[in-house]
Amino acid sequence: MFYWLTNFSDGGDFFNLFRYITFRTGGAFFTALVFGFLFGRPLIDLLRRSQGKGQPIREDGPESHFSKAGTPTMGGVLILGAVVMATLLWARLSNPYVWIVLFVTMAFGLIGFADDHAKVSRANTAGVSGRIRLGAGFLIAAVAAAAAAYFHPPELTNQLALPIFKNVLINLGILFIPFSMLVIVGSANAVNLTDGLDGLAIMPVMIAAGTLGVIAYVVGRTDYTEYLGLHYVPGTGELLIFVAGLIGGGLGFLWYNAPPAAVFMGDTGSLALGGALGAIAVSTKHENVLAIVGGLFVVEALSVIIQVLYFKRTGKRVFLMAPIHHHFEKRGWAEPQIVIRFWIVSLVLALIGLATLKLR
Repeated sequence: MFYWLTNFSDGGDFFNLFRYITFRTGGAFFTALVFGFLFGRPLIDLLRRSQGKGQPIREDGPESHFSKAGTPTMGGVLILGAVVMATLLWARLSNPYVWIVLFVTMAFGLIGFADDHAKVSRANTAGVSGRIRLGAGFLIAAVAAAAAAYFHPPELTNQLALPIFKNVLINLGILFIPFSMLVIVGSANAVNLTDGLDGLAIMPVMIAAGTLGVIAYVVGRTDYTEYLGLHYVPGTGELLIFVAGLIGGGLGFLWYNAPPAAVFMGDTGSLALGGALGAIAVSTKHENVLAIVGGLFVVEALSVIIQVLYFKRTGKRVFLMAPIHHHFEKRGWAEPQIVIRFWIVSLVLALIGLATLKLR
């Protein structure tokens, strides 16, 4: 919206600042951060009154989690509100990638909201059927993938870029959309599995989003792509503004989600944020880099898959409990210890992901 003010600029006045992505990125960050601080406490009070007993606690979960009974969920609404407001105010709204990522974020947020509402209203952890959630998620991802393929430059349409390898592109053809669907849905559900401890998911999400935001800005500029040997995807730089809103809103949420959490993000937040990461990766042609940057989420998801498959085959468990952060809880690690160490792992993986921009 504010980009419209550039129409009043003669190129040398205050309004000219709104042409710069970096200036609008700062505006989006502070807008989302202030939104989180202003509406965080009122939202928590509203959720507590409306939900009664709060998020149901798994009976087979770690014993320490029973002390969290009564904590409200659906706190992801705070993050989504901050992200949407910041993006609509500061992004260039004629940019298709902004709308693709916003669409995925809000649509997955609605799936998560329905799931959270079902859990709270029924007072159990069942929620919406997994098949319904996956079906809706793949449908949303299909629309987003098709839109991204349509707006990509012709030379990159349906192509898969590989990190480190400078000029290598793999033509996926009609398989690009199914592949992108797996990236988006897989990312959404991996973040959802990671969201099991106070503050555990939101910081790695912000770290991964920040990394992808830098990548989006770089691949959206010809000078940077020529110097680094990257594939130029015009327009993706505007996604940095969405990312700034996500980080600002995420920090506002973390203020209330830090141990002991006053609110959980719930599936409303985790599915939406994971879907956003996947959509940004698809838009910027960095789907494979997402697996590095979001490596923590990949490990969390793999731990569940391995546990289920191994148990079905042998009747035994590989981990004391899955996802893997619960395994460390069962081994006696304190919750803050797990959370901070996982944050460190996320930061290291993000730096490795950024390094792929230069190693070509």
